Amino acid sequence: MTAQSSFGRNIAEHLGRSRRDFLRGAAGVALGSTLLSASPFVRGAAAAKKRKVIVITFGGGARDQETFAPEGQENIPHLIHELAPQASFFTQVMNQGILGHYVATASLATGVYETLNNFSAIPPEHPTVFEYFRKDLNRPPSDAWVVAPSNGFNRIGESDYRSFGPGLGARVVLPKHLLAAAMSGGATDYAHLLRDNYETPLYTPQLAGSEFELQQLEMILRLSVDDFKAHALTLSSPDELSMYIARRLMQQEAPSLLWITMHDIDVAHAGAYSLYIDGIRRTDRLCAELWKAAQSEPEYAGNTTLFILPDFGRDADEDSGGNGFQHHRTGDAASRTTWMMALGAGVRQGVVYDQPMQSIDLVPTVGAMMGFSAALSRGRPVKELV
Repeated sequence: MTAQSSFGRNIAEHLGRSRRDFLRGAAGVALGSTLLSASPFVRGAAAAKKRKVIVITFGGGARDQETFAPEGQENIPHLIHELAPQASFFTQVMNQGILGHYVATASLATGVYETLNNFSAIPPEHPTVFEYFRKDLNRPPSDAWVVAPSNGFNRIGESDYRSFGPGLGARVVLPKHLLAAAMSGGATDYAHLLRDNYETPLYTPQLAGSEFELQQLEMILRLSVDDFKAHALTLSSPDELSMYIARRLMQQEAPSLLWITMHDIDVAHAGAYSLYIDGIRRTDRLCAELWKAAQSEPEYAGNTTLFILPDFGRDADEDSGGNGFQHHRTGDAASRTTWMMALGAGVRQGVVYDQPMQSIDLVPTVGAMMGFSAALSRGRPVKELV
């Protein structure tokens, strides 16, 4: 057995024990053990100034049984064989908030369980990681970016917390909006890329492009509309489009804080298991491609930490109140308990941690790593990473 396959088996064993304990435990989550002891990040102002952080949400909701459980590992060969052996892997990441994709992602970005309407294009109520980062470290707008789907995510870059200080958010680029702008009045065979929301088909916000969005394309990304159109029409998914834009941002802007929200997996709401699996496999591949790209970019190689984590899971097949893989409505263990992978600068490799953490712990962890305070977050820094 190879070291990589052995590590995959270790993850599966820890997940299996952790999930069984979760289902049995009156408190909800049982404390597991680590394979190795933790190691702190390299500290110091110089290290913090140079470090870059990329967050990828394995978005759309994925369960263990289709990912890291033994029967699901065939769907994530890149995470298992390429990334996990380089990573610290956390088996019990709890989401105790609202299980909607925009509100859950907003919670990840603020470190507070937000309560906003999941289908409203409104900003989070609490300061975002981007605002903490830019205010405390005096960073320019070009140093924090979000690449996201368009279902309200255009407001995720900056909160509605006015007393914190306006104008300190991240720049948000919406590839589907760029595509709509670039294709205005043109061909329609890209329409499948503009599908905005799988969960509630009646919610279909306008995707009309604007002159400003085309300026983003040409001036910021240094990509002509014709080049973008030629590339976009070869893509098979919105997430492919998002990752293409993220790589252009890395090349042209090299932001220190880059947040990428994946969303293809949420096609599971359509009820087609095969499409759900396709979304998982595609996201697995795109995560590996992004990490490989980071290692090839001079601004990122050797000083970048990558976080990959789902926004939440999906309902268990055994739960009579749910619809299995199709939805995430019951709030059961399968829908609330996920995982997180951290790899890169300062992270121990090949370590599995069973102790519970919350999804809102991400923001204070990134803050401790990069040297800013997430003062209003309600999460806690993950001690194994800081």
